[in-house]
Amino acid sequence: MFHYDYKTENTCSQLISLDLDGNIVHNVTFMGGCNGNLKAIPLLIEGWTVDQIEEKLSGVLCGRRPTSCADQLAKAVREAYNAEQKAS
Repeated sequence: MFHYDYKTENTCSQLISLDLDGNIVHNVTFMGGCNGNLKAIPLLIEGWTVDQIEEKLSGVLCGRRPTSCADQLAKAVREAYNAEQKAS
């Protein structure tokens, strides 16, 4: 299991922590942000692949912001996957 912390940009949450088992995402947690939404997202995507998360969540916006916590999660899982590949 590979653990990764991602510092978010332009969102209320400041950090996304996650674990990867190959390309399967587990144990996502958000620090900061909208409490209810950021408890629900990890429950919904638990066990999804990096590609599935990118496909469903990339480009989701929050109000006038150029991103959202969901969009940042899509970036985080890809960055984590790439980092895991380099570490292997």
